[in-house]
Amino acid sequence: MYYTYVLFSEKDKMMYTGYTKDLRERFRKHQKGEIKSTANRRPLILIYFESCLNQKDA
Repeated sequence: MYYTYVLFSEKDKMMYTGYTKDLRERFRKHQKGEIKSTANRRPLILIYFESCLNQKDA
């Protein structure tokens, strides 16, 4: 199972879209600043996600 997700940055009021196989771990990494593309955009809120059967669909 893969997940497509959308994060909202409270800092710059922009959204970030991504996909992952482990949503909890990926969001934890975003929150800790371990993801380069969102490290300077924290705090982040998970505003949407959906599950997909495979990576291509995500």
